Amino acid sequence: MAYLLGVDTGGTYTDAVVLDDGADLVLGKAKALTSRHDLAVGIGQAVDAALAAAGISPAQVALVSLSTTLATNALVEGQGGRVALVSIGFDEGDLARAGLAEALKGDPVIRVAGGHSHAGLEAMPLDLTALEAEVATLGEGVMGFAVAARFATRNPAHEIAAREVIRRVTGRPVTCSHELSAQLNGPKRALTAVLNARLIGMIDRLVAACERHLAATGIAAPLMVVRGDGALISSAMVRERPIETILSGPAASIVGARWLTGAQDALVSDIGGTTTDVAILRGGLPEIDPEGAQVGGFRTMVEAVAMRTTGLGGDSEVHLALDGLRAGLRLGPRRLIPVSLLAVDHGTMVHEALDRWLSTETAGEMDGRFVLPVGGAQAGGLSAREATVLARVTRPMPMAAALTTRLEAAALDRLVARGMLMIAGVTPSDASHVLGRLADWDGAAAEKALRLFARRRTGTGERFATGPGPLAQAIVDQLTAQTADCLLEAGFAEDPRFAGLDATGLARHPLLQAGLQGHRGVMAISARLALPVIGLGASAPSYYGAVGERLGCEMILPEHAGVANAIGAVAGQVSQRVSGLVTSPAQGRFVAHLGTAPKGFGDREAALAAMESALREEAEARARLAGAVDLRIETRRDIREVEVEGATLFVEATVTVTASGRPRVAHETAGGGSAESRAIGS
Repeated sequence: MAYLLGVDTGGTYTDAVVLDDGADLVLGKAKALTSRHDLAVGIGQAVDAALAAAGISPAQVALVSLSTTLATNALVEGQGGRVALVSIGFDEGDLARAGLAEALKGDPVIRVAGGHSHAGLEAMPLDLTALEAEVATLGEGVMGFAVAARFATRNPAHEIAAREVIRRVTGRPVTCSHELSAQLNGPKRALTAVLNARLIGMIDRLVAACERHLAATGIAAPLMVVRGDGALISSAMVRERPIETILSGPAASIVGARWLTGAQDALVSDIGGTTTDVAILRGGLPEIDPEGAQVGGFRTMVEAVAMRTTGLGGDSEVHLALDGLRAGLRLGPRRLIPVSLLAVDHGTMVHEALDRWLSTETAGEMDGRFVLPVGGAQAGGLSAREATVLARVTRPMPMAAALTTRLEAAALDRLVARGMLMIAGVTPSDASHVLGRLADWDGAAAEKALRLFARRRTGTGERFATGPGPLAQAIVDQLTAQTADCLLEAGFAEDPRFAGLDATGLARHPLLQAGLQGHRGVMAISARLALPVIGLGASAPSYYGAVGERLGCEMILPEHAGVANAIGAVAGQVSQRVSGLVTSPAQGRFVAHLGTAPKGFGDREAALAAMESALREEAEARARLAGAVDLRIETRRDIREVEVEGATLFVEATVTVTASGRPRVAHETAGGGSAESRAIGS
């Protein structure tokens, strides 16, 4: 009998669950607050409580698997370390493509001569002298480097050479674009490499924190991490490729939803503290996004489940949206620390500040908002003003106390974006405390914070709400409305009848809204969501009943919905997929673009066989490194041909090899063979 431990680290909570692999039973589960200053604290509290609830010892754990939304949240909120992009052979205009300029956010770009042609031949020599000089000038100003060369997927030699120089000069982590994707589209590969480099420090801290507690507890089982497509990889591999963990938590939630419900066709909606993630199950399987994962407005080249991620959660920032004389609410996309949660550990400071603000009739611009430091964040590359503000925030304090001039407000926002500071303010979680739906934190602080927010003025000069109760209900109603929009967008996007149309526009169309409300006038209009919705997340029972009523659909709320991500973390399999290209630059000549350098052949089948053999070897090696045993190999050839004057001409072929297997568990060698483990279907 094998016991599996699943851990999910989210923006607000860290969940842990123990499964009996042989009986497919949840033996124990627990939640703890995610501790940003030291992730090991929250992980440890959740793991220890789950083991105690299951009644097993640490030595009995055979496998540990981790899923996380931290990478997803960071991209949605625009956070991450400062990086530099080394652009080889690309011109200035390429930065405007694929969202590169937005992703860089002013981080340095080093442009050097080099790159290859579409055939894998050197287009221009790589200027390593210029590269070394440029890299040396950055010093300690960046946390990592991303390297992208023109047609690196056809020949990666220049990216590899640049990586060696950067490592020798700086010692910083380096991400090469060809290692993340075998597809063309240089700017998109560069974007993916930039985001990967930005996330390395964050994911490394998470994995290290988990390993630290497992070692201290006496758990000797392998540690796996969930990828964005739901498959598992080893913790060592994810440290180098953290970008693969974007949508890790959502992917785990889909696996968990299927494990919990057995549903074949449904929408899965997972609400966390920061995001709402919506995906579709068809025939019991999630769909893979053919265009690559899209998170926070960025379309990457990471293979992941087809997921719509929106900055909407229980801890989303509540905004007062003014439109002329009218006023309304808007939630997200940034996550805040709920005031009620901040008051748990800093009650005196929070209540004194709230009481002081409430003693006046008018709410100030920063009233009700606090700022607090985040321990463990890398502080390199700060401006003088940013360093001054960061040094001032040594403990949680009212936001106004952290700023001496309005110019410092922009510096504070940049520190929040870098993940060095966090803001506390009014959130839906506070509203739920006021309405009596939650009682986990300081309800009195929530009531004061909402009373203060209600005093904000509309365009007519009147108070926005009459008190904390009506405001709390308005916030929850807004969460219901925005969640319904997320589900409707996903429904239109996945319905073939509306292919190519604007899903967002359709979801908000007045005719649809009238149909959902069952309009009966001269016209009778009806509309509903046809598929059931599986609601996941700790707060799903609090909010999703109203969502189901609004959409006229069945709402499934499983018993263990609050820990579905942690369940999904250990209910998957290991899978590694690699692809390579065979081209034909001239009649009778075929080129296999291998991982090290292109190789020419005079026969098409020989080129395809060489590529397939190389990819098989690489896929098997990656799968074993990722922690798999009992490997299964699948090979696919996608051949493109054209008819010219009655003759069939070969254009190119993409060869894909997938190696998959169950994760290796404790007490088992790399060759497999332990009878005490069985992977729950992937």
